[in-house]
Amino acid sequence: MQNMPEHFKKPSAKLWRTPAWRRMQRKLPLWLRDRSGAAAIEFAIVGPLFFMVLLGVLIFAIYFGTVHSVQQMAAEAARATVQGLTETERTELAQIQVKSIVGSYPLIDPNYLTVTAATAPGDANLFNVSISYDASRSIVFAFEGLIPMPPKTIVRSAVVRRGGY
Repeated sequence: MQNMPEHFKKPSAKLWRTPAWRRMQRKLPLWLRDRSGAAAIEFAIVGPLFFMVLLGVLIFAIYFGTVHSVQQMAAEAARATVQGLTETERTELAQIQVKSIVGSYPLIDPNYLTVTAATAPGDANLFNVSISYDASRSIVFAFEGLIPMPPKTIVRSAVVRRGGY
């Protein structure tokens, strides 16, 4: 074995077990091998993007909650109009119902709510209750320059058949 050329000899066990990237890393200068601040730099790059996405999710969740609340109020007001006999009475019932339930919706400010109730234009047997809410003063629109914004006015409707059948 002593007379064998160098390229036929077995490599040393220590060199064989060490991965190639580790051997190359040892040849780098110390300041290139130091990884003590890598996590902080990665967070500085990814952190703002993560927080912007998180803020967008929270803002749209608040907005969708507001839209859902307006839709629920319209549906409840439309159900309340079934009791009325005339269009005027049905309109009053819808407005009274909305005023009585608006306090149970924390995302809705009653000062910016408009209730419209009338016979549906296409069919005289249908009664339409429409609620319009100006959401421009909501916390959602405080971040207007940061993320794309939904419409500031939320309009939702519910329709019931006259007589309730």
